[in-house]
Amino acid sequence: MVELEKKIEQALFEARPYVEYFDKLKEILNDLKEKVADEEEFKRLLEKEIPKTQEPFKTDLKIFLQKFEAL
Repeated sequence: MVELEKKIEQALFEARPYVEYFDKLKEILNDLKEKVADEEEFKRLLEKEIPKTQEPFKTDLKIFLQKFEAL
C-alpha cells in the first residue's frame, strides 16, 4: 500500500502542471486509494470514474492516469 501511495504522489507531481483542478483530483484519488487493496484495483476504479465525470475534470483524470501508467 505504501508503494501505491508513493506512485500516486509521483504521478500527481508530474501531472500537476497540466491539470486544472489539482485539489479536486487529489481528493478523488485519496478516496479511491482508501477503497482498494492494490495498484490494479486502483487503476480499475479510476478508469470507471473517468466516464462519470464532466469536462474539463475528465481530462485531469486522464492526464493523471497517463502519468500513473508511465511510472
